[in-house]
Amino acid sequence: MNVSRLVKQAKKGNKESLLQLILNDQDAYYRLAFTYMGNKHDALDAMEDMIVMLYEKIDQLQKGEAFYGWSKTILVNRCKTLLRKKERYLPLEEESEVVVEALTEDNPYRTTESEMDMQVLLSHLNAQQREAIELRYVHDLPYQTIADITGAPLGTIKSRISQGIQKLKVTIGGDRYDNDRGEIRGE
Repeated sequence: MNVSRLVKQAKKGNKESLLQLILNDQDAYYRLAFTYMGNKHDALDAMEDMIVMLYEKIDQLQKGEAFYGWSKTILVNRCKTLLRKKERYLPLEEESEVVVEALTEDNPYRTTESEMDMQVLLSHLNAQQREAIELRYVHDLPYQTIADITGAPLGTIKSRISQGIQKLKVTIGGDRYDNDRGEIRGE
């Protein structure tokens, strides 16, 4: 599939080309929208809005190969707008503390690793760190795309991810590792 060719055709008004571009990455769009919206119906609404915006603004896209990063930025912005309208999206300053008792001081590792819920672990991070880590490791987006989507500088994104990972290591007791490859230090 040649993304640039399909984008050129879509700019000329070919709806099928735009549809093919969207369908080629529909699962990634859905996962991304679901991450922000939290339920299927709102995620599908956000995707629907994104498709309309893509159709209306495709002629503004400068580089055809940047289509997927550009469209995901539109999707994230649409999700945030919908959440603000629902008053569920709170800026970091107003974010309330999430009380989670899944990891207690008596038993920080729970009974099995399978019980550790990713959302529980991510709830220990601030909203910006959680967003950056989810976009990087759940959605496998490159740092620059995350920076474009969130509107934050590249260095800030790398810093948020690094600080978030350090918090997660402390939370799950991961300080016994020498590096991020999971090699256990010898005694």
